[in-house]
Amino acid sequence: MANFEIKGNLVDVLHRSICVSIIHIENGIISSIEKISDDMDPALPYITPGFIDAHVHVESSMLIPSEFARLAVVHGTVSTVSDPHEIANVCGMEGVRFMIENGKKVPFKFNFGAPSCVPATTFETAGAGIDADDVEALLKDDDIKYLSEMMNFPGAIHGDPEVMKKIEAAHALGKPVDGHAPGLRGEDLKHYISRGIYTDHECFTLEEAAEKLSLGMKVIIREGSAAKNYSALIPLITKHHENMMFCSDDKHPDGLAIGHINKLCARAIADGYDLFHVLQAACINPVKHYKLDVGLLKVGDPADLVLLHDLKDFHVMATYINGQKVAEHGKTLIEKAEVSSLINQFDIDPISIEMLTTPATGGYGLPVIECLDGQLITPKISLKPKIINGAYCSNIDEDVLKIVVVNRYKKAPVAKAFIHRFNLKEGAIASSVAHDSHNIVAVGVDDESLLKAINLVIEARGGVSCVGSGHESVLPLPVAGLMSADDGYLVAEKYTAIDLHAKSLGSTLSAPFMSLSFMALLVIPHVKLSDWGLFDGDAFKLYR
Repeated sequence: MANFEIKGNLVDVLHRSICVSIIHIENGIISSIEKISDDMDPALPYITPGFIDAHVHVESSMLIPSEFARLAVVHGTVSTVSDPHEIANVCGMEGVRFMIENGKKVPFKFNFGAPSCVPATTFETAGAGIDADDVEALLKDDDIKYLSEMMNFPGAIHGDPEVMKKIEAAHALGKPVDGHAPGLRGEDLKHYISRGIYTDHECFTLEEAAEKLSLGMKVIIREGSAAKNYSALIPLITKHHENMMFCSDDKHPDGLAIGHINKLCARAIADGYDLFHVLQAACINPVKHYKLDVGLLKVGDPADLVLLHDLKDFHVMATYINGQKVAEHGKTLIEKAEVSSLINQFDIDPISIEMLTTPATGGYGLPVIECLDGQLITPKISLKPKIINGAYCSNIDEDVLKIVVVNRYKKAPVAKAFIHRFNLKEGAIASSVAHDSHNIVAVGVDDESLLKAINLVIEARGGVSCVGSGHESVLPLPVAGLMSADDGYLVAEKYTAIDLHAKSLGSTLSAPFMSLSFMALLVIPHVKLSDWGLFDGDAFKLYR
């Protein structure tokens, strides 16, 4: 590796200074830093540490890790804290290994965790399970940096033996335990934290986040394709910048092609927040909390850094990882990696129209799911579907649409319910990206459209589909039914097209497919649909 130097306005985040400096790099390591002037030179680039996504499921980008990296580095991202539990729910330990090995094919610093909750609950069908012994085996691997989000917060609070064994294994090995506690407050929150769980990315109100910070938790501000909590939480960064981070959690390929953590930084600066506070959350805190092998612009550190045109728009001129230039002027310099084999688990044949019928017997007394744009929480409401020929059907006028979940691992009855605020006026959309068990979830205005959309996904052995306006479209996701191994920019282009197709059918959601993917996520209140049926997230049980 060649030795070289970079001259620019060095942004020293911890010492709150910016001065013209020359960084000398030898064999990928910062060998020395030479200060040239105490002043800034606007003609020179600004040098900052690399950006870090502090909590992300790479699978939600619909890209395998090597392709995710090719897009992310363009925006100055050098590292992620990545939970592979999406593929783990489909393919188990083999899926986790696939993510690790594929990530190693490119110069990018993935930091994978051991999935803590596979399956996420006992009220759904997943493709695989990872028990406490599996978790302990993963944690002993140097490639696994932490215990991924503990979604079973009731189990953690009440000391479930299996949950505690996983947490204790992480503590014994000195690896952090990530939290997942949406809406958790008061004594239950204190019990949860007492288990040694010190992060949360699920806060959706300022008051909730402030309480968690006051009790010693680190709060990760999430701004992804579906869940958007930046506006509610960013005011806390002024007083709590040492204990806050940024993440996307779930980001679709079209969004990743446009920007990443750099966009959050630009937004925070535009909103008037302190530059050094913002950069500490974006670049410094994840490295310190997770003990990442990522450089922080100090002598002896790996040369992981970003050259910015300015400190306002955060336009990235170049990105370096271990001293290797991986992106420049909006272009990735990472070559596409070879993928020798793909893994999947898709074991059903096309379904029939009869499986989608919802007989109108005994009155429809179940709640309707309310889908809130930009949020994962789903309130319970009491709207009514229509009855046509003795069956419950979508009520387009009131925006009460049928939603179904189809078990993709074995032939089984289709779970059916109704949802509000999708606003489709015709057609249907379907997806095998359905957190966390990744069965097929679909919403539509009539059973014929639902059938077409679902069977398109089945025929592709995984993907997202849209049917309507005389057109059928599908984006195949042959890697676990979650990801494509194609060029990331091509996948982003195809996703943009199918997203526009869904919106042309009337959906007013900012990301219809991302929102749809969370309608089966039982660990987020208040009401969701699993392949077993409608689920009460507050009582944590199925409706009967």
